[in-house]
Amino acid sequence: MKKLTLAVAISVAAGSASAATIYEGKGFTYKLNGDLQVQLRQDVGNDQNPEIEFDDLELKNYVSYELSDTLTAFGRVDFGFKDAAEDKQDGSDLEEAYLGLAFGNTSVSFGKQNFASDEFGIEEAYENTLDEDRFDAMGTDGDDTIRVDVELSNVYLVASYEMEAEGEASENGEYFDLFASTEISGLTLAAAYQDMTPSVGADSEETWGVSASYDAGVATIAADFSTTEDIADQYNLAATFAAAKTTKVALGMTNIEPESGDDVTEWYANVTYKFPTQKNVSLIAEIADTDEDDSDMGYLAGMRIKF
Repeated sequence: MKKLTLAVAISVAAGSASAATIYEGKGFTYKLNGDLQVQLRQDVGNDQNPEIEFDDLELKNYVSYELSDTLTAFGRVDFGFKDAAEDKQDGSDLEEAYLGLAFGNTSVSFGKQNFASDEFGIEEAYENTLDEDRFDAMGTDGDDTIRVDVELSNVYLVASYEMEAEGEASENGEYFDLFASTEISGLTLAAAYQDMTPSVGADSEETWGVSASYDAGVATIAADFSTTEDIADQYNLAATFAAAKTTKVALGMTNIEPESGDDVTEWYANVTYKFPTQKNVSLIAEIADTDEDDSDMGYLAGMRIKF
């Protein structure tokens, strides 16, 4: 999931701080973001083999027009190319495509984009065998989504609605999602809720979750819990600390307790080295495993460039 800070999350109309500004003038701005990651990876599981994986290969186009001192029109079109790099038939994938208006501390957007619940979660793994949380398992993006982001002092609020689009090509169920977070003296608290109706006439499925993260200076400790009624409970624990100015270490575990079937626990440990002269260039490594039968440890090592 994409975890955004309060300042960046509300700034949908501002683009990423590391984005390359292609053109700026007369109230118009065009920026380009990239996230390029290539890994040597062996997945967790039974009898897996190492291969070169691409996760991610993304290009994110952002445009905006200043309509007045307080009103901005913006749009994003984001593409992912990892399937094309692995010769899959799907090829390039349109990941997000939306337009919106930002005014004051509020932005309203509509189109193909992430739900409010996508902001939830504290997990720090590079690759997952299990879903990141219960929201990730139920779905956190859609094609007919209306979303509102609001920043109030140190409180960040998001609401989204995925239209049912019954009978249309983009029909994928109806979702209503809420997310809220706040930060107080190094402690970040968050909560999320989702009501999902998978198809016309089907019963709705409710998911909710809470999380807490504390920055103790030398380390950040975090936990979250999420549950989907009558389906499964899930919790995550994670800790990150700086081994050096250029090096971050993360440790974590995920546990899923389904209503039927066996519990599954996954653990992981990773290290990230950012080059001191260019912090958007990094080397990464990770090991992970689960307690499932016949599961062998997985690993990855790779390089990442962002802009």
